[in-house]
Amino acid sequence: MRSHYVSEVSQSDEGKTVSLAGWVHETRTFGKINFILLRDRSGIMQVILKEGEASEKLIELSKKLIKETAIIVKGKVRSTKMANLGRELVPESIEIVGEVLKQVPFEVTGKVPAEIDVRLDNRFIDLRRLETQAIFKIRAQIQMAFREKLIEQKFQEINPPSLVAAATEGGTDLFEVKYFEKKAFLAQSPQLYKQLAVMGGMDKVFMICPIWRAEKHNTTQHLNEITQMDIEMGFANDEDALEVLESVFLHILNSVKQNCQEQLKTLKVELDVPAKLSRHTYTDLVNLLNKNSFKMDWGEDFSKENEAHLFALLKEEAFFITKWPTAVRAFYSMPTKEDPKICKAYDLMFKGLEIASGAQRIHIPDLLIQQLKAKDLNPHDFESYIDAFRYGAIPHAGWSIGSERLTMKICNLSNVREAALFPRDRNRLVP
Repeated sequence: MRSHYVSEVSQSDEGKTVSLAGWVHETRTFGKINFILLRDRSGIMQVILKEGEASEKLIELSKKLIKETAIIVKGKVRSTKMANLGRELVPESIEIVGEVLKQVPFEVTGKVPAEIDVRLDNRFIDLRRLETQAIFKIRAQIQMAFREKLIEQKFQEINPPSLVAAATEGGTDLFEVKYFEKKAFLAQSPQLYKQLAVMGGMDKVFMICPIWRAEKHNTTQHLNEITQMDIEMGFANDEDALEVLESVFLHILNSVKQNCQEQLKTLKVELDVPAKLSRHTYTDLVNLLNKNSFKMDWGEDFSKENEAHLFALLKEEAFFITKWPTAVRAFYSMPTKEDPKICKAYDLMFKGLEIASGAQRIHIPDLLIQQLKAKDLNPHDFESYIDAFRYGAIPHAGWSIGSERLTMKICNLSNVREAALFPRDRNRLVP
C-alpha cells in the first residue's frame, strides 16, 4: 500500500511518484491553497493542494477530511522551504482507508493537553502521538543495544518460565493462578532459573522477560508487570558482573544517542553519556546524607527522597552503590568474608532512581539455608533450588535492569506508566 515511510522520502526522490500511508494529523487552508499533514510512525509529510494544480475533486475531499482519518496518498515529491522536512507531496490520488466514526477522545497533536489516564484508557490513540512513538522507538533501541552488547561478550539468550510453584525471591507479594489441580504463581523474578542455567554449564546467560509484583503501590515509579533485562555469569564475582553492567549501560546510552536523534529531539531530551561510572559504598553514602542533614540510619534501605538527595549531592547522573547491608538484600546475596553483615550487592542509580540491581550469589548450600532462615523463609520451600548447589556449584553473579525505569529516565518522563506499552498497575487491567 505504500512505497515509502515519511522519513524515507529524500532529496533524491524529487520529481518521483511515491505512495505514503498514515493518518491525517491536521488540515489547513490558506486562501486557495489546502494542506494535509500526513503522519506515519516516522514523521509528518506536508501534502499540498493548489487550485489549478490539483483536481477539484481532490481539493473538495481534502476539505472534508477529519483528523485521524487513515489515508493513502500517491503523488510527486517536491522541494520546498515552507515544510519542516524541506519536501512536500503534490497528490495525484487520495484514498480513504479508515474513516473516523466516533469522536477522537483527545487531541493527538498535543495542542490540547490530555490527562495521562485519559491517554492510557485510549492507548491505541495515544500511540499515534509523535512523543509516544518516540518513547517506544527509544525503548526498542535500549533492548536492542542490551542484546547487542551481551552477544558481543559471548552471552547466550535464554527464556525462563513465567509460571512458578513458589516465590523466587521470598516474600508474599505474588499473583496466584490456578494451574490445573495445583496452585502456581506468576514469577516475580527469573532469578532462580538463570542461576540454575549457569549451574547447568551455560556459563553466561541473558534474558528479556516479564515479571510480576503484587505490591499495592500507587507511585509514579512502580508497575505490577515489569520487563526485566537480566544476566547471570558463572566463575564470576561481584566485580566481574559490575564491569559487564557498566559496559552494557554505557553502550545502551551511546546507542540511543546515536540512533534515536530524532526521537530525543521530539522529546526535547539532551542525553549526556559519561565516560565511566563512579562507585560509592553504601556506608559512605549514608554518611554523606547524614553529614548534609538528611537523616538515615545504617541498615535502612534508601528512600526515594534520599535517592534524589544523593543525585543532588554527588552531582553525578549515574553511579554505583556497592557493599550493602546483608539484612536489606535478597537472601541469595553473598556476604563478604571480612564482615558478614555486608554483602556483595550493588545498585545502579541513574538520574536519582535505582534502575539496576545485582549481587554475587551464594553458591554454598549451608550458607543459603542460613540466609533463608534469617529472612524467615522456610528452606524446605526452596529444597530443589538449594539442591542444585550440591553438585559442584560455582561462584556466580548477575544483575537486572528495569526496562521501563531506564526508558523513563532516558526520556525524562515523570511517570513510569508512559514507558510501558499497556501498563499494569494496581488499578489498570485494560486495555
